[in-house]
Amino acid sequence: MTAVDDRRMTTGIVEIFENLEVPEGFKVELLRGEIVMMAGPDVIHNDIVEAVQDQIPRHRWRRLQTQDIAILEQTSEPQPDLVVIERGIGPDHGRLMPSEVITLLVEVVSKTSVDRDYGVKRSIYAAAKIPAYLIIDPVMAQCVLLTEPTGNGDYADYRRQRITKFGDLTPLEPLEIELDTSDFGTFPGVRPHRYP
Repeated sequence: MTAVDDRRMTTGIVEIFENLEVPEGFKVELLRGEIVMMAGPDVIHNDIVEAVQDQIPRHRWRRLQTQDIAILEQTSEPQPDLVVIERGIGPDHGRLMPSEVITLLVEVVSKTSVDRDYGVKRSIYAAAKIPAYLIIDPVMAQCVLLTEPTGNGDYADYRRQRITKFGDLTPLEPLEIELDTSDFGTFPGVRPHRYP
């Protein structure tokens, strides 16, 4: 019989994560003490991220892709698809952006990230008090805007949730814009999921 210790190993995990050699074409995140590696995104995914970034006014907002976020109390360093910060706020250099300065995080659901984007990351971002979290879902052809974070740790969540379908304007009140989703693509032949 083999005994398995399933407790989270947090001692030294940040150091291991920071020194991990990642194969080309892969993305790695630290989510509540677990190192998660995934393949690079689909073109549909990247087109959506680009379309969102293009609609956020550059003169007012920093729109950062592949930016690691520091959420130390969660032993997490996620890498959202898009990080939106008010221009003039936050550090000008370094690998980690402190969660306290972030206005909006965007995750585009991939074929394998549904549970992480709707579950683990939703809780992590709420616990970090990120004011707004936008999930763009090319599987279900919808956007889910989450606001008003509440709670701590694994039990943190957002009080408000608004779902809009692709093709409808999606109000992003924290940025004072409406997101045009009419050109967002969907994944063909992917089975619908149960979220949200």
